[in-house]
Amino acid sequence: MSVEAREARQPWILLSPALTVVTLLLFVPLAFIVVYSFWLRTATGADQTGFHLDNWQEALTDPFYRDILLYTLKIGAITTVVCAVMGYPAAYFIARSKGNKAILLLLLMLPFWISYIIRTMSWINILGVSGALNSFLIWSGLIHEPLQMLYNQATVILGLVHFLLPFMVLNVFVSLEGIDTTLEDAANSLGATRWQSFVQVTLPLSLPGLAAGGLLCFVLGAGTYITPLVLGGPRDAMFANLVYEAIITQLNWPLGSALSLMLLVVLGLLVAIYNRYLGMAQLMKGLG
Repeated sequence: MSVEAREARQPWILLSPALTVVTLLLFVPLAFIVVYSFWLRTATGADQTGFHLDNWQEALTDPFYRDILLYTLKIGAITTVVCAVMGYPAAYFIARSKGNKAILLLLLMLPFWISYIIRTMSWINILGVSGALNSFLIWSGLIHEPLQMLYNQATVILGLVHFLLPFMVLNVFVSLEGIDTTLEDAANSLGATRWQSFVQVTLPLSLPGLAAGGLLCFVLGAGTYITPLVLGGPRDAMFANLVYEAIITQLNWPLGSALSLMLLVVLGLLVAIYNRYLGMAQLMKGLG
């Protein structure tokens, strides 16, 4: 074997362990899901193998699934906007702080040490009929009867923001950390106010981090089922809840596989659009 051939094979040899793990844990299960999506669930509860388009026809033509998908995208978009509005000032404060930046980052990471399910269910003890907020309002005399604050769209968005806000802050923080602060000083020396230097210098340079955080928040928010299951009502189900219902409750693996692939394709298209115009480098920095 020539030297050039050996050198060409070395990168693949080094990547082979990672490629093997990705293939076994990602592509092989995904291939099973694709195959399942073309099977049929019979009236007797058995799966009929073969190549059938009934599940895909139902998933793509039934207005029920279309409306739930649009509702899911709307909730994901609202959550992303709220996270951006709340997360950017927090990230800017951390990036421009001096001396206590490590402590602030540690406080930001603390929620990740607690289970996502526990964090979501904690809102029941806060917003419930006998929760902390209602108890305080009754004790203070502002209300005489408990308010119904749970199991609606607002609490679903609140739970998603609680879950996703650290991702937005981390991505924007990484972007702000990469900006040379002397650029702001140069803008100020040329007569720009601090607000003008922020709007014309800092904000445009930090937009890739904001976009990366927005992508993460949107994809994770649109793909979750725990938050609407715990904090939402019957009319607040998201698309992932339909997948959960089909597979876990109805044991209809073929239909659940088709629905999960449908959601995967929609979210994958959004990731592809992001990668086309902004690239994945900034996203990897935020995840790292």
